[in-house]
Amino acid sequence: FASTPRTVTLIPGDGIGPEISAAVVEIFEAAKVPVQFEERIVTAIQGPGGKWMIPQDAKESMDKNKIGLKGPLKTPIAAGHPSMNLLLRKTFDLYANIRPCVSIEERTEGEYSGIEHVIVDGVVQSIKLITEDASKRIADFAFEYARNNQRSKVTAVHKANIMRMSDGLFLRKCREAAENCKDIKFNEMYLDTVCLNVSM
Repeated sequence: FASTPRTVTLIPGDGIGPEISAAVVEIFEAAKVPVQFEERIVTAIQGPGGKWMIPQDAKESMDKNKIGLKGPLKTPIAAGHPSMNLLLRKTFDLYANIRPCVSIEERTEGEYSGIEHVIVDGVVQSIKLITEDASKRIADFAFEYARNNQRSKVTAVHKANIMRMSDGLFLRKCREAAENCKDIKFNEMYLDTVCLNVSM
């Protein structure tokens, strides 16, 4: 471990979050991990024009420290403000969700874009947003991660057979990234097939 303590922003969360976060802090202290926590409470607040945002002191802390630890934040059901997890991802552009040695997901677009509106009473439309830039950077990141972690293969999981334009764009960017990384094997799988294999 480094001798100089690293300041880490601590977002305790809500529900069971504070209890879990307190336990983590105790473990770090017992293990003499050289970090000092800077606690910030994150709640949804409305800024100018009604835009949802996190408290400024929490944003400034993360911008300064560049590293944070977040306890669980519950996702409100049919509440007036967006999911706090979604708000954090959008605030800090946390586009790659890495589940240890298992998968890398794009978490700022698609179903996570949070774009919904009422068409008429009783009918709600949710928009799946996909952009070329986000698709390219998550594809590039996946191949870079594979190379840096001695992984030999990258699999793109998609629904381009149904969502030909949106998932089609994502798949095209994955194929382009694969062309630049010939040392990493690339394959494609339909989401339905992946889910079927997982359940078997």
